[in-house]
Amino acid sequence: MSMKFKARRTIRIYWSEVMRFKWWMALMLFLLIMATFASMTWAIVIRQFFDVLSQDIAKDVAVGALIGLLYWLLLVEALEWIGWRGTTLIAGYFQPRIMTNLVNRCFDYLHLHSHAFFSDNFSGALVKKVTRFARSFEDMQDKFIFDMIPLALKILIIVSVLTYLNWILGLIMFSWMIIFLLLTWRMSLIKLKHDLARSAADTKVTASLADTITNSDNVKLFAAHKFESQRFINDTLDWARKMTKSNWMHTYFDGFQAFLMILLELGILYSAIRLWGDGKLVLADFFLIQAYVFETFHQLWNFGRNIRDLYERLADAEEMTVILNTPHQVKDKKGVKALAIKDGRVDFKSVSFGYSKGEESVIHDLSLKVRPGEKVALIGPSGGGKSTIVKLLLRMYDIRKGQILIDGQNIAYVTQESLHNSIALVPQDPILFHRTLMENIRYGRRDALDEEVIAASKMARCHEFIGEFAKGYDTYVGERGVKLSGGQRQRVAIARAILSNAKILVLDEATSSLDSESELLIQEALENLMKQKTTIIVAHRLSTIMSADRIFVLKDGQIIEKGSHGDLVNKSGSLYGKLWNLQVGGYMG
Repeated sequence: MSMKFKARRTIRIYWSEVMRFKWWMALMLFLLIMATFASMTWAIVIRQFFDVLSQDIAKDVAVGALIGLLYWLLLVEALEWIGWRGTTLIAGYFQPRIMTNLVNRCFDYLHLHSHAFFSDNFSGALVKKVTRFARSFEDMQDKFIFDMIPLALKILIIVSVLTYLNWILGLIMFSWMIIFLLLTWRMSLIKLKHDLARSAADTKVTASLADTITNSDNVKLFAAHKFESQRFINDTLDWARKMTKSNWMHTYFDGFQAFLMILLELGILYSAIRLWGDGKLVLADFFLIQAYVFETFHQLWNFGRNIRDLYERLADAEEMTVILNTPHQVKDKKGVKALAIKDGRVDFKSVSFGYSKGEESVIHDLSLKVRPGEKVALIGPSGGGKSTIVKLLLRMYDIRKGQILIDGQNIAYVTQESLHNSIALVPQDPILFHRTLMENIRYGRRDALDEEVIAASKMARCHEFIGEFAKGYDTYVGERGVKLSGGQRQRVAIARAILSNAKILVLDEATSSLDSESELLIQEALENLMKQKTTIIVAHRLSTIMSADRIFVLKDGQIIEKGSHGDLVNKSGSLYGKLWNLQVGGYMG
């Protein structure tokens, strides 16, 4: 896909937000045009000064004429002042609002992407792409309002005035400007590929830094500081090389622009001298010509920089534009209704699934029924498909074939929000927000009263350790909950599930991070939580699933055994019996 097409998509997104403020934009453009015309009129007024001074008239007449021109100059300056102040105030009003809308748009679209999307992207890099997208709009709008639009108006005025003085001067200026603008545009496109490479290298450095910071403990524990440092140095050196190429191209283009400007200045002054010699120009015209030539240099010098800056901003915004135009892998179908859950029956019918196209399936033609209020367990060797089944039930991925039904309703044809509201998940490694304990627990049901949060905490045996914090429930838990132990995080997650009171409960290694004492503390809470709920337990610790109504043993994405603990442990040659013997006494033997 070409950058030109991606740039159009970025501009289309920006323009859709700008049009929300179209009347403010219209007023701003009026003030901007007024300010620009006024800013170019002063040179015409000053030219009249020189014209009066060069005439052989009485001084009192000349003084009167000059004072009259001062009034005109005052009017011009006042209009310019009003125009620019009004433009700045209006831009300062709607620009932050558009940037806010863009960030909100990115937030909403990002969070609708699937579990697989976030697994494949660094969180730090995604954050940077969102901020770049908004900042790119800010920079581009500033360039257009304060540079590009005034430039176009000033070019029109300069060519018109010089043509009025003499058509030869107008033709020279117009022809030179066309050549200059086309060459500058072309050179900016050549430089664009270097800007894209620089932007990609910058993102890679950010992602690499975020990855090592997230895994800082691993870097220390595996004595990998030198290894990671060298990897990071390689990334930053690549970034530096690409920035150098981009900067050098910038310098080359600046030198070429300066050469073209020297040619214009000498050429137009030479022509003006010839015209003056023929009596077609007066002395005061030289001031106007030189003032407009200098203004042309100033504006067009910035034009080259502005074009390159615009493309750099488009390059910065491109990565987020791609994400905003990437279809969501898992999305609600049109016209679907909310899941109407009554009993909590779960039914997998001939389900097959693989994580990517062309990849071998990890779930093969699996059929599984869980009756309302039944407590079932999924066990088996690592990679057998236990956690994948949980992800499919939560519709983190769409299946290749088959159906997953809850109370007879295909989860592919209900809203994801209603599906997730109907299932409470306690994961193996709960991730908490960097918010207070009260806010984290209330996330299970965000309209819950403080008293309900505290009651759920007591059931999950959280209340005791929360009371030991100086700020109690107002204690911030740190990023991802790092200020809490694994067992404390697990109990907070259980409290959150209790508060949600969902009809279906999924415990994915829910007690794996607890020591024996903590596990005993919450076992009663879990039993109360599971009453009258359809419960699916994923566990490696088989002692936690002995009381399950049925146990399903999975291997290579298929159910190879099922039954109660008593049935399976006594079954000759069963995999469950082998795993049970290993955990109970095999290690000692």
